[in-house]
Amino acid sequence: MTRESSAPPLIYGGDAQSPRAALPVLPPLALYIHIPWCVRKCPYCDFNSHTASPVLPEEEYVDALLADLDQDLHAVYGRELSSIFFGGGTPSLFSAEALGRLLKGVEQRIPFASDIEITLEANPGTFEQEKFVAYRALGINRLSIGIQSFQEEKLKALGRIHNGDEAVRAAGMARQAGFDNFNLDLMHGLPDQSLDDALSDLRQAIALKPTHLSWYQLTLEPNTVFWNQPPLLPEDDTLWDIQEAGQALLAEHGYAQYEVSAYALPGRPARHNLNYWSFGDFIGIGAGAHGKLSHPDGRIVRTWKTRLPKDYLNPAKSFKAGEKALTNDELPFDFLMNALRLTDGVESRLYPERTGLSLESLAEGRHEAEQSGLLQVEPSRLAATERGQLFLNDLLQTFLS
Repeated sequence: MTRESSAPPLIYGGDAQSPRAALPVLPPLALYIHIPWCVRKCPYCDFNSHTASPVLPEEEYVDALLADLDQDLHAVYGRELSSIFFGGGTPSLFSAEALGRLLKGVEQRIPFASDIEITLEANPGTFEQEKFVAYRALGINRLSIGIQSFQEEKLKALGRIHNGDEAVRAAGMARQAGFDNFNLDLMHGLPDQSLDDALSDLRQAIALKPTHLSWYQLTLEPNTVFWNQPPLLPEDDTLWDIQEAGQALLAEHGYAQYEVSAYALPGRPARHNLNYWSFGDFIGIGAGAHGKLSHPDGRIVRTWKTRLPKDYLNPAKSFKAGEKALTNDELPFDFLMNALRLTDGVESRLYPERTGLSLESLAEGRHEAEQSGLLQVEPSRLAATERGQLFLNDLLQTFLS
């Protein structure tokens, strides 16, 4: 008898009162690889990034990444990778030789899907552009280029080291290198930014014909320079005008919003990020990387790795800084925190498939969210209304235990 046709065995999460079914089918598996070095730390950035020394420890770091991956292999035996994402930091600081050795080592350990998506975050500086052809030859088939703005004064305010001309050239270089799928990362709500400034940036980005745009508002995050020394940001009314006009402009040019800050041409959403938002699985390797893995017995475990590069590279220290098995009480919020970011939400069936919990465990919060106009009244889907998208934190609060 197959697992799908048999009654699933029950396991228990952190709260023994609520039985949880084993997972009949494991979700897609992705790999996130964190490369933590940047030429310079940007004042708005709260990611785990560190100013690079003149010579990067490429060989040692690749060795450490593969050893880190080896320690996670027992949890993913027999599965294949649907996507890989190199994030940072600035992964394009690494040579093609180093990334090639890493990718080869990964594929020797975990088979790649035939249509695997492999994304590399890159800066638009000339130094990184020169490597695009070599990256493409490795099998990397998607770039995410950190533009942020095309305007010199805005780039200086953000602490970026590229200029507007390099930002424009980067898209052309990506296409010439053979990347027919690339994202441009663009911010709005920048210091002293007007509506015209923001739309000018967006028009320039659209003119470069990326397949995907990440367009999001600058926010001041704790433990950043901007948090301690806040710049003068636009008024709320201006921010609202930018959001409305920008979304209309993107739609006019065929970019559909499929997530809070993600817009794509037809058929070009970021598959790696879609996996996150639909509660898929991912291994996280590298300094400070996070992971989430489902097990056939129903356990769902989040992991995080040692944060500081010097500690991550220290053979005397463990790669893994911690792990936590999600309890039944935590799973609804954890699932919805991701799924409700998607403009269309997810099919309701995905919740029991990916958590092992019944839809009944959402009934109380779902009713409250529907009554308050934050969640669509649609039995077959879990999706926020337009109002729910605007007040996503309020929507999620209804599902807190």
